[in-house]
Amino acid sequence: MTRSALDRLLSSAGLIIAIALLIGSIALFWTHNFIHSQVHDQLASEKIYFPEAGTDSITSLPPADQSQVSQYAGQELLTGDQAEVFANHYIAVHLTKIGGGKTYSELSAASLAAPTNTALAAQVQTVFQGETLRGMLLNAYAFDTASLIAFYAAIGALVTGILLVGLAILGFIHAGTAKVKKRRQRK
Repeated sequence: MTRSALDRLLSSAGLIIAIALLIGSIALFWTHNFIHSQVHDQLASEKIYFPEAGTDSITSLPPADQSQVSQYAGQELLTGDQAEVFANHYIAVHLTKIGGGKTYSELSAASLAAPTNTALAAQVQTVFQGETLRGMLLNAYAFDTASLIAFYAAIGALVTGILLVGLAILGFIHAGTAKVKKRRQRK
């Protein structure tokens, strides 16, 4: 195999890989946009707002949770990062207080053992609803994080694809000049 043929073969393979990466980057950009938009739209439809700054809902939180929630005070919950903060630093803290540190499973078992205790049954219901909302918000956070990973992968695929296109073009140019040099050497 001549050097020129090898250059053309490698350049063609690089161009095919580059095209696949560029198509993949388009798909990854679309995936990011779709997931991120879905998370935003679903959260917006819930109309959840962080408490206003300085309210008891925030000031009663432990300092670490208070600083996390305060950064979004008064804002509508629309992003995965906000969903994570609301779930882990607001709802979780309130659920711990409501349930006395017990999980839904522990409270439910206690309620089944004391079926006439209506206060405990109400506590179980509240903790169940809170844990359900918390789980949904954490799913929104997970999906939004996945969309961010798709975005960075799209950028990586795009940059790599462009780089490979450039290298393939240089390879084809080199193959052409190698062929010309070989002809000159024969004369």
